Order: sequence, then C-alpha cells, then structure tokens
Amino acid sequence: MKAISVFIGSLALILQISFLLSYPMYLLWNGCLVDAVTVLNPVTLMQMWGIGVLISLLFKSSSK
Repeated sequence: MKAISVFIGSLALILQISFLLSYPMYLLWNGCLVDAVTVLNPVTLMQMWGIGVLISLLFKSSSK
C-alpha cells in the first residue's frame, strides 16, 4: 500500500511541475504573441500544457 501511495504522490508532483513549467509559456503566448501576430488565438493553460508535452516528445535530446 505504501508503494502505491508513493507512486501516486510522485505522479502528482510530476504533473504539478509540468504545469508550473508550462505557465511561463502560457504567459508569453497570450501576453506577447497574440498581440504581435494577428492570426494567433489565445490558449488556455491546459492547451499550453499539451503543447509543452508535444514539444518535449518531438524535440527530446538524447545523450549517450
């Protein structure tokens, strides 16, 4: 039971950190890019989180 609670706790921490890291991108997108480029639409925090996940999957660096 303790292993399950540690797993859930670490998963929650990872999600919190990922949302925290996507917040500056969210602010930059809605604060700067939407005003500068007229064809862009504002995004929500969840949309920006999804964009951040996609970017990290597509542009992952691997060092061996």
